[in-house]
Amino acid sequence: MGLYLHVPFCSAICNYCNFNRGLFDADVKRKYVEALIQEIRGTTHGLRSAKVLTDTIYFGGGTPSLLEPEEVQAVIDACCGAFDVAPDREVTLEANPESVTEERLRGYRAAGVNRISFGVQSFRDDELRRLSRLHDSARARTAFDEARRAGFENVSLDLMMWLPGQHVGEWLDSVGAAAALAPEHLSLYLLEVYPNAPLKDEMARARCSQAPDEDAATMYLEALELLDNAGYEQYEISNVSRSGRRSAHNLKYWTDGEWLGFGCGAHSTRNGVREKNVSSTTEYIARVADRGQMAAERRELTPQERVEEALFTGLRLCRGLDLTEVKSRYAVDVRAEYGGELQPFVEGGLLIYDGGRMRLTRAGMLLAHEVMTVFINSSVR
Repeated sequence: MGLYLHVPFCSAICNYCNFNRGLFDADVKRKYVEALIQEIRGTTHGLRSAKVLTDTIYFGGGTPSLLEPEEVQAVIDACCGAFDVAPDREVTLEANPESVTEERLRGYRAAGVNRISFGVQSFRDDELRRLSRLHDSARARTAFDEARRAGFENVSLDLMMWLPGQHVGEWLDSVGAAAALAPEHLSLYLLEVYPNAPLKDEMARARCSQAPDEDAATMYLEALELLDNAGYEQYEISNVSRSGRRSAHNLKYWTDGEWLGFGCGAHSTRNGVREKNVSSTTEYIARVADRGQMAAERRELTPQERVEEALFTGLRLCRGLDLTEVKSRYAVDVRAEYGGELQPFVEGGLLIYDGGRMRLTRAGMLLAHEVMTVFINSSVR
């Protein structure tokens, strides 16, 4: 099982962001960390946590690097006290380049964090300004070097493609700059402009738009080819890594795994039950203080929903789905149930049956949503 810890604070709100976050407040942060520790130590998830083996801890946000190293240490200690945490656990902390120093990173490393994930997004200063990021490309490179000097041997960088006004060559410049630093892991995300995001209005005022879909496809395919040549292995639609450096925590989301989420807005999935904590930071703190129920939403997935989720999350992985395992676990013969509707994708070179597995080709990953929709549409009928 994995543990996810949500840290909702940011120094500024990026104009494209749709995550559960708010502006940093030192006093609220202090109370929040105390509440987070109390929730971890409690029994709000209805289980005897000491019997649950855990091998990943993930600090997500928001900007977790706004926590002091001592606070991160206290949260990790709470996890180790409440759960049977594996000695070789993966402990990830998301960070923004402008929010760290070498001393601070050394503190995180001493606290037990062994994987750092930087939200770089771009190595072009004009694009970073367009996204209202607080760092520039030089600061991103410096933060990476500081992490190395602080002892981090597992560093991940996030990059974002299909930015407003971005051309293929500009995107590939960023990918090449990231590869030149030789991180262990890279995540390549497609920008989604949400209807309520300030970026949408800014794009309208500047009469700036995202490139055509075919350019976005070229960005994706050429970036992955560049990273292939740089020695990275793609293992999921949006993720590449060096050998042995895949994100163990995120793999739980794509392999029908289980995790517990702590903090405001955090999600949990266990035994086919999905829960979401209350989203408001202040309400979360109050509920913990009152020993109230953290979950604002709770839903037991139907057997059909569990099958669907296993199928379309598993197809995100380059290795695809083990059809024998799916049949054993869910009593579903994928080829018999969905084969007819999937056949056009096979004939189009987008989907491959490889022995006992089914997987998307790289070109198929561009149309993954269309393939995965087959599983939903079949159940609706």
